[in-house]
Amino acid sequence: MSLAHRFAPTAPRALVLALAGALAISLGSIVPALDGAMDDRASPDTVTHAIALPPAPKAATDIVTPRSEWQTVRVAQGQTLGSLFADLGLSARTMHRVLEVPEAQQMASRLRVGSELAFEIGADGELKGLRFDHGDSQRVKLAVSADGVQREVIERPVERRVVVAGGTIKSSLFADGAKAGLGPGVMNEMVKALQFDIDFAQDIREGDTFQIVYEEIWREGERVRDGGVVAVNFVNQGKAYTAVRFERDGKAEFFDLDGRPLRKSFMRTPIEFARLTSGFGARRHPILGRMRMHNGVDYAAPVGTPIFAAGDARVKFAGWQGGYGRTVVLDHGNGITTLYAHMSRLGPYRVGQRVRQGATIGFVGASGMATGPHLHYEFRVNGVHRNPLTVTMPKPEPLTGPALAEFRRATAPALAQLKRIEGFQLAGR
Repeated sequence: MSLAHRFAPTAPRALVLALAGALAISLGSIVPALDGAMDDRASPDTVTHAIALPPAPKAATDIVTPRSEWQTVRVAQGQTLGSLFADLGLSARTMHRVLEVPEAQQMASRLRVGSELAFEIGADGELKGLRFDHGDSQRVKLAVSADGVQREVIERPVERRVVVAGGTIKSSLFADGAKAGLGPGVMNEMVKALQFDIDFAQDIREGDTFQIVYEEIWREGERVRDGGVVAVNFVNQGKAYTAVRFERDGKAEFFDLDGRPLRKSFMRTPIEFARLTSGFGARRHPILGRMRMHNGVDYAAPVGTPIFAAGDARVKFAGWQGGYGRTVVLDHGNGITTLYAHMSRLGPYRVGQRVRQGATIGFVGASGMATGPHLHYEFRVNGVHRNPLTVTMPKPEPLTGPALAEFRRATAPALAQLKRIEGFQLAGR
């Protein structure tokens, strides 16, 4: 069918011829125009535009391998180095290679909640590096490869800043210490410095006051932790007790203002922060129901609370002893023995072994004839029971001569810091 027939199938012949002629004229004008356009491409006036092409694919040697990444891990309760490696998908074999480095062994054995370790893990999931602090002033960096473990120790100088704080007992020792900005470590050291003169389990009263000079450890402009107590003054029931730290024979000890060591031959209370529930003397037995002599003192405390050796001694007995339950008896020499009863479990010491004052010899329990968890503590002199709370403890000899002069020189700055606190009054013995 012709084009004319598509648009007008019934049109007269003249109209068909006119349409055909018009179409021929149109085609004739288009063709020369195309020819002109083809000729213009060779004209020197032609404008060209560059088009950016996509980059060619990189050769295999140009492909960038994903880099290793460092992950910092903070140790949580109950975690060990082994569990940290397992959580990160690292093998025990790799961990054992790392533990061949002495500093890594020490780190693993002293891992504490809050410690930070940084692991460098490669794209293949293997350990490439490990960073951890070794003490306050060093950081250890280990590079792990197929050839072995390379160790680098980075020195990080620390600064010790002296800080003074104080407070008044209104609710409890540790709560009021926290209000004064003191951490548990500082408060514990204060208690240990004065534990031979103050029974912190029963003697503390509302209105008692304390002032402490202690150190803070700073590194690279950041506070790392609390340091040790330098000096402390505690006013208990109106009586002041002062302790200052002094290093003698390479060991730091606490002394009173006269240069006499505060560490006595015996601790007054061989357990921390327990509540005295029964004193020395005649009483009605809580289980037997009849009056009988109570030959020691009782301290109520949660099961598992550590029990300390009251003084240097040799273990005379460790085991089950009738109504006393699990019991330890220590022989301190000069006819003095101490007894610790109703333990939930014994410490690591066995009969015949030497123990130092303050060593953990067992843990509070309710074994034997006991109505609840507590420590029953006895003090005997030549087999005769004495009241542990009132028996006279021998005083150690004070410093003399050049040692006393050095003590006064070395402790003067700390005492000056204490005196800065308004209303403070130093106390001798």
